[in-house]
Amino acid sequence: MILIVGIGNPGKEYANNRHNVGFHCINELAKRHGISMKKKQHLSQIGTGTICGKQVLMAKPQTYVNNSGTAVNQLLRKHRIPIENLLVICDDLDLPLGKLRIRHGGSSGGHKGLKSIIAALESQEFNRIRIGIGRPYEERQNERDLEAVVNHVLSDFSREEKLLVNPIIKRAADAVECIFTNNLAAAMNQYN
Repeated sequence: MILIVGIGNPGKEYANNRHNVGFHCINELAKRHGISMKKKQHLSQIGTGTICGKQVLMAKPQTYVNNSGTAVNQLLRKHRIPIENLLVICDDLDLPLGKLRIRHGGSSGGHKGLKSIIAALESQEFNRIRIGIGRPYEERQNERDLEAVVNHVLSDFSREEKLLVNPIIKRAADAVECIFTNNLAAAMNQYN
């Protein structure tokens, strides 16, 4: 079985935030493949089914982004899924809005959800799809100004930005299907 995790924050007030593109990708995959995401287990909203012939467990951790690792670790252990069968989908400030990056392993790149997962699993060796949300325009002198970044990731996309984001969510779902029908390298060549 493959565990696909979309990172985001639970609750209606966060539903359309930039930080929740991982949740939106899970929703897109669930819709495409008729997978119900109504069950709750191990701090996550989950669904099981088949995507391109692969048995999947899809999850939206309900622990908030910064504590995603707790839920991911519990799901991997409960279902005895090896770390190499983990695929995490999340937002990325350092990618321009609407761009994708697929890769295996590596650091968190400053993403607190990935940092939490890496700490909980004591490993960076899992696959991820990162979706660009861009950096905030109003950033001050320090390009990593914390307040500006927090406000940015917890803000909703503008109407104009949604025109870029909605297709990239579909493209990320296409990339997941490509990973399953071909392999990670093929998906990287096609979608990065």
